[in-house]
Amino acid sequence: MDKQLEIECLTNLSEGDHRSYELLFLAYHPKIYHFLCGFIKNEEEAYDMTQEIFYKVWMNREMMREIKSFKAYLFTMARHMIYNHYEHNLVEEKYTLSRLDQPATYEPEQDMFAKDLSLLIDLVISQMPEQRQRVFKMSRKDGFSSDEIACRLNINKRTVENHISHALSDLRKALQRISFLFF
Repeated sequence: MDKQLEIECLTNLSEGDHRSYELLFLAYHPKIYHFLCGFIKNEEEAYDMTQEIFYKVWMNREMMREIKSFKAYLFTMARHMIYNHYEHNLVEEKYTLSRLDQPATYEPEQDMFAKDLSLLIDLVISQMPEQRQRVFKMSRKDGFSSDEIACRLNINKRTVENHISHALSDLRKALQRISFLFF
């Protein structure tokens, strides 16, 4: 794109002209994309970053008439995107490494809470009607599907699903009643 056309497009863009934006986009998008791709070696991220740069151009279009070299402006934005990209990756890497350095902590309270919760669930299940208990245990503890349970117990699949639904409802109600003790 020649310098005179670029200046004209920037002036028109600052007034909200979509066609000028499209011309600038078409002229510079591939160049910025390839520049970013060369540094970050990830085509999808480079594409997203290029889109973000042109989004910022559109959002800050009123300032564009003050830009003397749009190409330099875009490449400066791209360079900052690369810096941010590497800085972000560095922060993520440091965080991951810090998490690996921390020993796994054993908290007896969590273990005790899990045991208590398991006992409560078993107690609630034991108070359910016999058929509902059987269906629920086959589903949740033995891992059978609704079809398999229906076949084994010689009942309708919909009946199995109703038993499971009612059992889960019973468990939810019981957990809601005692939740104030734990939280």
